[in-house]
Amino acid sequence: MSDRTMRRQVLLFFSVICLSSALGQVSYSIPEETAKGSLVGNIAHDLGLEVKQLLARRARIHTGDSAEYIQLNKEKGLLIIKERIDREALCGQTTPCALHFQIALESPIEIFPITVEITDINDNAPTFQKEEKNIEISESAVIGSKFMLDKAIDPDIGLNGLQSYTLKPNDNFIIKLHSQSDGFKKVEMILQKPLDREKQEFTSLLLTAVDGGEPQRSGTMQIHITVLDANDNAPVFTQTVYKASVKENSLKGTIITKVSASDADKGSNGDVSYTISNSMIGTSKLFHITEDGHLILEGPIDFEKAKNYEIDVEAVDRGGLSDSSKVIIDVGDINDNSPVINMISSSNSVGEDSPSNTVVAVMSVNDPDSEENGKVRCVINKNIPFTIRSTSSNFYSLVTDSELDRERASDYNITVTCSDEGVPSLSSSVTLTLQISDVNDNAPVFERSSYEAYIVENNTPGLSIFTVKARDADWNQNARVSYILEDSSVNGVPVSSYVSVSADSGVIHAVRSFDYEQIKDFHFRVKAQDGGSPPLSSNVTVKILIQDQNDNPPQVLYPVQTGGSLVAEMVPRSADVGYLVTKVVAVDVDSGQNAWLSYKLQKATDRALFEVGLQNGEIRTIRQVTDKDAVKQRLTVIVEDNGQPSRSATVTVNVAVADSFPEVLSEFTDFTHDKEYNENLTFYLVLALAVVSFLFITCLVVIISVKIYRWRQSRILYHSTLPVIPYYPPRYSDTLGTGTLQHVYNYEVCRTNDSRKSDCKFGRAGSQNVLIMDPNSTGTMQRIQNEKTTSDLKSVNPPLVGLNSY
Repeated sequence: MSDRTMRRQVLLFFSVICLSSALGQVSYSIPEETAKGSLVGNIAHDLGLEVKQLLARRARIHTGDSAEYIQLNKEKGLLIIKERIDREALCGQTTPCALHFQIALESPIEIFPITVEITDINDNAPTFQKEEKNIEISESAVIGSKFMLDKAIDPDIGLNGLQSYTLKPNDNFIIKLHSQSDGFKKVEMILQKPLDREKQEFTSLLLTAVDGGEPQRSGTMQIHITVLDANDNAPVFTQTVYKASVKENSLKGTIITKVSASDADKGSNGDVSYTISNSMIGTSKLFHITEDGHLILEGPIDFEKAKNYEIDVEAVDRGGLSDSSKVIIDVGDINDNSPVINMISSSNSVGEDSPSNTVVAVMSVNDPDSEENGKVRCVINKNIPFTIRSTSSNFYSLVTDSELDRERASDYNITVTCSDEGVPSLSSSVTLTLQISDVNDNAPVFERSSYEAYIVENNTPGLSIFTVKARDADWNQNARVSYILEDSSVNGVPVSSYVSVSADSGVIHAVRSFDYEQIKDFHFRVKAQDGGSPPLSSNVTVKILIQDQNDNPPQVLYPVQTGGSLVAEMVPRSADVGYLVTKVVAVDVDSGQNAWLSYKLQKATDRALFEVGLQNGEIRTIRQVTDKDAVKQRLTVIVEDNGQPSRSATVTVNVAVADSFPEVLSEFTDFTHDKEYNENLTFYLVLALAVVSFLFITCLVVIISVKIYRWRQSRILYHSTLPVIPYYPPRYSDTLGTGTLQHVYNYEVCRTNDSRKSDCKFGRAGSQNVLIMDPNSTGTMQRIQNEKTTSDLKSVNPPLVGLNSY
């Protein structure tokens, strides 16, 4: 076995040879037609990564517009064959033939270009476009005459491609090859021995094309030769090579160029016809040549598929002599392809605290046009905190270029527009929706810089005072606000014993009942804290103002009410109108209108002599004092506040009307006695109530006893055999049936103003008429009793209220 054969087998069986791994690009080489599932290479090892990194970073293959022949086994970190690869179908005659794709990784985003070269194997035999060829040759053809033969086509390249031709039998002809610029070999059949039509008019030759592969493959074509009469001049082209150009997407029927050949013969032997002798598969469908030599476009051509075409044109005269020429057609590019944007990797969201130059997307952009038509420039919409950068040829990265703020914009629609530089320019765009994820970068903010609230004293504990409110510009948990009462003290007492705050709603409740007279206001701080990690907070000062309630009566400071001594104001009998006797001084611990006091004269021995100032409490005379005025004057002053409802206090002022002190002393005893009288008044009143209650209970017991007795008597009469005829006089009641009392006693207790004696009068009792049946007698007895009782009670010092007893 030769060394070349050994190398080919090694290439076939081991299927993968790593060519290079430099500058981040990994290259492999595999033969075409490799079986599905075969190994291409250990990409994890060649990229310097671990297999678990491929899984964690979601590695994948991005192949652009190419068919997906290669797949990535992330569990093993291997590249394997996904589909059978036919180099000829993939690349044609282009060499080298390679698959270009990228391995894309995320977190962070990385792109690794991968190249897999597809090497050729000898899987195609040389083939002729026609299985037979008919040639007419004049018997006068001179030795050395050339006859063009159709070239065999072998899609393989290199040693696997077409190498040589053989012609059998070769008695009259030999084969000669001429290399051409397109890599193919021009095949000529050269006459080396004169033909004799009379000896042999028809002959058949077998043309065999052989490649250089292992195993060697071949193709054949049968050549049928008809010997004609003499035609000693062959056509000759004016140019050995014709060059022409045509724009891609030109219409069918477009004339590309014109070829011309001349024949020195005359008559029918000088008539020349043109044919396309041989071409690549499919070329004959694209072009057509007329009999006069015009090369016409027959089908659509695309610059992106083929940039030029080489066509062999043959000129044949009627005698069968021919000549050949080559037409090279250059295809002109027009801007007929828009850039193609392929999103390799993109993020759905990015944190608002992401630094500048954070990659959010990577894309590849390709334009199959050439030169200016294929140059691409990409831009994004303006006024967004992102920019697009070209990282390498045909690759772009979308990155942040300024700070992000979710509270200003929670998402962005980023439109990437890529335009080529053709005329007119073509463009394409893709839109990426990117959410900005929230971070806790905003502290709660109260609606006010400070709060004031009012509460009326004597409130119920637990009463809601008011609500503090704070808002957080963040989102979700980061915007969830809780309210906390900060530790502080009010008059040495923790503020938590005064108020509490609801953690969720911010409602402030009173913990205790407040007393305006003890505390008029206090302040504390409430903290609003969000639910972020770490949490952010802010504080606000809250001031509570206690509002007064009219819960305190006025207090009289002067005149002082003493229990053991007599205090009296002296007014001379010569006092004029408006004489200031004294002044009642009172205060109210409440505030505001609850403490506005007014003074009124409630009682007076002589109301025509004195008056009290409504606002100042001054007691003045309102007329001239006379000798007839009593020395002893008693005034009762009521002091009221202005609250709702109002509260009041009374004070008794003793005034002595006299010109001299001895005159006052003569009445001093009376003042003292009145004092004692007032002190004993309560005692007598309680005593009177006790006596009346005792009498009422006694009467109630007697009545019940009488009713029981009469009931018993009625039962006896009921069981007696004596006839019972009840008699009811007019306006009298049946005491046996109901037992109710129809009689009312009225008691009146009254007392005069100037006397210490009390008169107690009992009302006259109504007549009592009772009809009683004696069960021991045979008849009825009627007894009418009328009583009138009048009693005088002893006088008592304390005044008594009227009582009614039934």
